[in-house]
Amino acid sequence: MRALIAVNGVIQDYSSLQPLLRDDDYLVAADGGALHWLALGRTPHVVVGDLDSLPADLVESLAAQGVRIERHPREKDQTDIELAIERALRDGADEVLLIGALGGRLDQTLANVLLLAQRNWPASVQLVEGEQIAEVVRGPGALAFGGAPGDLVSLIPLSPTVQGVTYRGLRYPLEEAELSLGSTRAISNEMAEPHASIFIRQGLALVVRTLNYRAEDEGSTEGP
Repeated sequence: MRALIAVNGVIQDYSSLQPLLRDDDYLVAADGGALHWLALGRTPHVVVGDLDSLPADLVESLAAQGVRIERHPREKDQTDIELAIERALRDGADEVLLIGALGGRLDQTLANVLLLAQRNWPASVQLVEGEQIAEVVRGPGALAFGGAPGDLVSLIPLSPTVQGVTYRGLRYPLEEAELSLGSTRAISNEMAEPHASIFIRQGLALVVRTLNYRAEDEGSTEGP
């Protein structure tokens, strides 16, 4: 089962999300993320959080429509998004996509991105922002993905070092490379084939893919 979790961040263009949605998606709202589902013309299956970002009458209306409300105290050790991921996993999700997780407060944006690496989640967890997809690969392990030539692929080390980095199907090759935290060497690579993979032997890295990328949108880019 695929679960989509709407987070209470900024979504600039709702129309860009419509192609992503499937009729059989399990829809979760992390607190105010419920407003995003309503803006998309969808009703969430469950709303999770302390509900401080939703009007009380809206919570009552959703509950009356059969939406499950999982209310947590405001003083808690986990963010609403973390609780929402755990809810989706308990309900049987084997793939989780986060939308609306960026924008707004910088601390929350960074926390939402780094939440992907917080633990070894027992399911695929991706953050989707427009045509950008972020996910974590931890070693020893590999990440395989499809795309079109020219799509951007960036790898950002999250551990002090990421060792044994090997690319397949990307324009600028790496073979058993070692990257350090803060390195920009693996930024702005490109898909060279319809299918590609990244393997790391040891460490933790964030992989961000930008689909349908056009260099003229931001000026030319250089490879790593």
